Amino acid sequence: MADVISLDEAARRKAARGKRARQARASGRTLCSRGFHKWAVDQRKQFDVRAGKLVTLERCERCTATRTRLD
Repeated sequence: MADVISLDEAARRKAARGKRARQARASGRTLCSRGFHKWAVDQRKQFDVRAGKLVTLERCERCTATRTRLD
């Protein structure tokens, strides 16, 4: 026979499953949305020269946003 659980316990378990699912979906994106990117140099296009200045392309490891930096 199955275990009998109260409606309160069932509601708590359902809420916990929903919370874990939301945390899994947002994993790694919440920091980037607040401006805390994890920048790394893009090795495919490591640098470009424009007007005699070195330009480095950086890509966020979590959300793949890009930025250029003058060295």
